[in-house]
Amino acid sequence: MVQSSELPKQENVTEIREPNAPISMKNLLEAGVHFGHQTKRWNPQMKRYIFTQRNGIHIVDLQQTLGMINDAAQELTELVANGGKVLFVGTKKQAQEVIQVEAERCGMWYVNQRWLGGTLTNFTTIRSRVRYMLDLQEKRDQGYFELLPKKEGTKLGEKLAKLEKYFQGIGSMEKIPDALFVVDIGKEDICIAEAQKLGVKIFAIVDTDCDPNKVQHIVPGNDDAVRAIKLITAKMADAVIAGTNILNSNQATDSINEEDFEVPQQEVSVPEVVDTTPTEVAEAVETPSAETPVVEAVETPAAETPGGGSKL
Repeated sequence: MVQSSELPKQENVTEIREPNAPISMKNLLEAGVHFGHQTKRWNPQMKRYIFTQRNGIHIVDLQQTLGMINDAAQELTELVANGGKVLFVGTKKQAQEVIQVEAERCGMWYVNQRWLGGTLTNFTTIRSRVRYMLDLQEKRDQGYFELLPKKEGTKLGEKLAKLEKYFQGIGSMEKIPDALFVVDIGKEDICIAEAQKLGVKIFAIVDTDCDPNKVQHIVPGNDDAVRAIKLITAKMADAVIAGTNILNSNQATDSINEEDFEVPQQEVSVPEVVDTTPTEVAEAVETPSAETPVVEAVETPAAETPGGGSKL
């Protein structure tokens, strides 16, 4: 959403914290994260995150923001450590460059131009256009465009440029992401609706004019100032990198454990089979072995009874 003209402009974007360093209250203040929107444009659902108002502008409670940034970062780290993927979304002018830089830094996908309806809910169609873009890129790299008539080559080049504008950030996205990180859920309402429909987790910067109930993991704060966007987005990118490192470490450990527990195959000796004739087999069965005791049946004469009969 467009920030009030009464707020100080934050044009000069500088590093307000070291990479991977924890965010402090001072960092939040310097970035202007505490500035909300005009009081007349507020969403009552954000009341619990507002500290006060000053000159008709709501001031966000940075104490809550700081804790919720850390909670969101922890959740994101755990998600990525379990193999999850994150899509960074921010199409407003202030967020476009930041979203691309931070998403590329942590190796995740991003959308920083217009969100095309159906990017998630009609993923099959979107993926077909992405494959077409990748095919054109391959042909361009192989010099195919130069072999075509100038008009046709130019036309294909323009078409590829348009596809790259919207799909470059999701060129390697083969499946629906496990989570989104969104800047300005008011502007990205279609994106939020698609994620809710598919049950995709949403992490987002939520300003005072937005509905926080649409997001599972909110970061209350200014979603218009470039420095505020950069500070929070960089923290989320750091969380993704930490999760990726944990995932890689676990995979390496599992690989080593599998090698350690491999049981070497032992050669099993098979007794030699000797050919025998049927006669030899019969003799072997009929002839008792010397080692096996033979119990002979001895007939005991029946004791005669005085009457000449046998004794029972």
